[in-house]
Amino acid sequence: MGVLKRFEQKLEGMVNGTFAKVFKSEVQPVEIAGALQRECDNNATIWNRDRTVVPNDFIVELSAPDYERLSPYSGQLGDELSGLVRDYAKQQRYTFMGPIKVHLEKADDLDTGLYRVRSRTLASSTSQVAAPDAGPGPSAPAAPRGGGYGYPQPSSGGAPPMPPGPPGGRPATPDRRPPAGPGPMPGAQTRRWIEINGTRHQISRPTLVMGRSTEADVRIDDPGVSRRHCEIRTGNPATIQDLGSTNGIVVDGQHTTRATLRDGSRIVVGSTTIVYRQAEG
Repeated sequence: MGVLKRFEQKLEGMVNGTFAKVFKSEVQPVEIAGALQRECDNNATIWNRDRTVVPNDFIVELSAPDYERLSPYSGQLGDELSGLVRDYAKQQRYTFMGPIKVHLEKADDLDTGLYRVRSRTLASSTSQVAAPDAGPGPSAPAAPRGGGYGYPQPSSGGAPPMPPGPPGGRPATPDRRPPAGPGPMPGAQTRRWIEINGTRHQISRPTLVMGRSTEADVRIDDPGVSRRHCEIRTGNPATIQDLGSTNGIVVDGQHTTRATLRDGSRIVVGSTTIVYRQAEG
């Protein structure tokens, strides 16, 4: 069973359903959990063959309405999210330089349902090792580093502010596509598009976000689809990445969080089937 699924099941039984009413807000805990996983992936630093270090201090910025709903439970929710990050890191064989902490903060510039995640690596005198057989750590403490959303914030306790990132609460995921294979012939141009219920949607940008939100690049009106469900990334080859959705994605019959796409690949989100197409010239 995946880490996110176990996290969802654990939330369902917490405090006799106390969270049920709270989590009717636009931002769902599983979305935050998925964002924290991506924050680890996007900021992983390879120290040596046996050790990859990821951030251990996370700040989740929420709109005022979402923060008011969630803040009374921030302690317990933070502990559960920290546990999820720890489990995910162990699964991916990541290492931490210090204790894992997840904090909630209010951001007045965000609308309901939008959120940002900032992260940094804070070293302690005794580092935590996520993988049991991870190698020895670096000799010097890791410097704080900004995460995917990285908005400037007033420093706290002498910690430097995070570097600026893009507006609008959308995850700013660094390009982590696989190494490019042999490219097309010089002068050839690859056209890409998707087909949903007979409608063609051209892919003309490096990324294409699909989901139920009106802010998605391609909106899918399906109750089984999350607001920001998945993202197609063009490249050689093109790939699809789950964005921490509730129900996940199925690519060519396989449940996955990330997959390489080929012409004719069939992607299932909720009860909707998407066909990926590409052609040269």
